[in-house]
Amino acid sequence: MDPKGKLLIIGGNEDKEGNKVPIQDDNKDFSPYQILGLLAASHDDRIEVITSASSEPESLRETYAKTFAEIGYTNVGFIHLLKENADKYYDRLSNAKTVFFTGGDQNRICKEIRETSVAALLMKKYLNEEGFMIAGTSAGAMCMPEHIICDALDEEAILENDLTIGSGLGFLKNCIVDTHFVNRGRIGRLAHAVTLRRECLGIGLGEDTALLIENGSHAVCKGSGMVMVLNPRQIQHTNCGSVEKGHPVFVDNVILSILTDGCRISLSSGQLENIQQPESNDKH
Repeated sequence: MDPKGKLLIIGGNEDKEGNKVPIQDDNKDFSPYQILGLLAASHDDRIEVITSASSEPESLRETYAKTFAEIGYTNVGFIHLLKENADKYYDRLSNAKTVFFTGGDQNRICKEIRETSVAALLMKKYLNEEGFMIAGTSAGAMCMPEHIICDALDEEAILENDLTIGSGLGFLKNCIVDTHFVNRGRIGRLAHAVTLRRECLGIGLGEDTALLIENGSHAVCKGSGMVMVLNPRQIQHTNCGSVEKGHPVFVDNVILSILTDGCRISLSSGQLENIQQPESNDKH
């Protein structure tokens, strides 16, 4: 069964109060608050912001409260959700139209939420509730899939055993998500991750850029930057898994797609869905 809800995964550093996106002045298609403006169909819809990933939830609350007020959202709550208080917020989250995970540490989100009643509730709503959205930025996006990057080194080379993959919240199937992807040069670690998990596409989200996912697999790119999708399903040669710890890894035939605002992709096949060929100038 395809999920009836939507996912919005954001690469971090999105346009919000007090943050000037670096590409803002150069990208002619830049639209203020474009991504966060997707969180709710109506300004009155209930949005619950979960700050579990952060060690400084109050500063995040202040930033997002100002941003959401600027956008016009009138029904927003903030929850620092932990294992010990999850049941307390069950009813509030039952009534939410959008649940938004902020950035911080993806491992903290999974540790505090994965095995709680709230995790089961969110999955039920995502699968069965039309119009429900689960959104996340930075670590809040990285925690969405079944498999997540828990820890990794950002090196000039991919080194054997320099990356740990763990269990995420499970909303997104057959994908691994990385964020701040272009700015922090994370192509190596995502390529390593999908080489280890070849059933998964690697989704590298640039800053102020997102994928809006419907039916569990149909995704459209939104925002001012780019999304890189790494498809490992036709890898031909690699020494990953056969070399000793600390030695460099090579990999052959990872397919790369680069998406910008409006591009659509099937996360099941890894194929772009709305490719428009330019008109030919050949007059022969």
